[in-house]
Amino acid sequence: MAVDIEFSDLFRPELPVPAARWSGFPRYNFVGGHNDSASVPVDDMIRAVSDVLGREGHTLATYGLQSGPLGYRPLREFVVRKLAERCGMSVSADAVLITSGSNQALELVNTVLCAPGDTVLLEEFSYGGAISRLRGRGVTLAGVPIDSHGMRMDALASMLADHAARGSRVKYIYVIPTVQNPGGSVMPLDRRLDLLRLSAEYGVPIVEDECYADLTWDQQRPHAIASLDGAGNRVIHVGSFSKTIAPALRVGYVTAEQPVIAQMVACKSDGGTGALEQMMLAEYCNSRFDTHVETLVRTLEVKLDTLIDALGEEFGATAEFERPTGGIFLWVTLPDIVDTRVLATEAAAAGVALNPGPEWSADPEAARSRLRLCFGHPEAAEIREGVCILADICHRTFGVPVRSGNVARG
Repeated sequence: MAVDIEFSDLFRPELPVPAARWSGFPRYNFVGGHNDSASVPVDDMIRAVSDVLGREGHTLATYGLQSGPLGYRPLREFVVRKLAERCGMSVSADAVLITSGSNQALELVNTVLCAPGDTVLLEEFSYGGAISRLRGRGVTLAGVPIDSHGMRMDALASMLADHAARGSRVKYIYVIPTVQNPGGSVMPLDRRLDLLRLSAEYGVPIVEDECYADLTWDQQRPHAIASLDGAGNRVIHVGSFSKTIAPALRVGYVTAEQPVIAQMVACKSDGGTGALEQMMLAEYCNSRFDTHVETLVRTLEVKLDTLIDALGEEFGATAEFERPTGGIFLWVTLPDIVDTRVLATEAAAAGVALNPGPEWSADPEAARSRLRLCFGHPEAAEIREGVCILADICHRTFGVPVRSGNVARG
């Protein structure tokens, strides 16, 4: 007699909540790292694929495209040039590992460095994907206060000194210095140098996440922290093509000293990041990357202005934020009576998706009334309509904003 199998009884303990069945994108999509669909250079990408396959397509017969486990060498060589020209870094192609998005790069960092019970310091409000991955490994997170210029070095120094006094080793400092996620700040040079000084003083490495750094409105990307590291071994630098070219390509990269890269390669057991994506990107980016990014940032800045105008019209002074100097998202603070987790649930029922602040905070309660709005993907009309719906929900559920126009619609 056959015995029925209930797989849920066989799942290992402490798995995350199962994913809900996907039913399509919401009409007003302010979540994730989605970008402007009209800006994806489809025709140029088609030509790039055709050209590179015609020249090197037979190398698809082998894992690694005859470039080895670090990734397609022409793409690594482009990354080397991009980092040198845009943020002052000097690395060799053999110090670059191509990954399946920056998330895999961060996962490899954690695989190599972190064990349950370890401590990582990061900005008090930071990338939700990094936070969830660290928590999933049983890592203790300590949020460092930030201001309009990013992580505060006085607060970091105090926290490092406290951990040292207690004999508690910090595994690494995770920082997003250029177009901080979610706050959008850009760390000035003096803080970058102070961060390196503290890293040297306490022997704590830095993981520098610069996935949005190419998307600054003035195209003046500061020197990366890794470029300022005279020792050359204090910083692991992570980047991505998701925000500049297309997120669905899932191509990122990580640079570090050779022993770190070698250990990451040993842990990267996926057979290699998608080869066709790497080949296309190398072919396309070598001649078109700069022009494409210049056009993209102009489009994104217009969308940001639309979002800011809509928030002003619908929320007035009850929605507080600082205008970022680049990127695809706005970090908004609503009155304390608003719980953005509740807001997100009610908004989803009305076709509006947003990122509630607690998902982007080392201390969820500290971000209870905050939310992140990604403006990269929706069109101008969708931005305005979506913000209007959010204002109506906030008024009905929490009593804000208290403005006659919202009351009339409520």
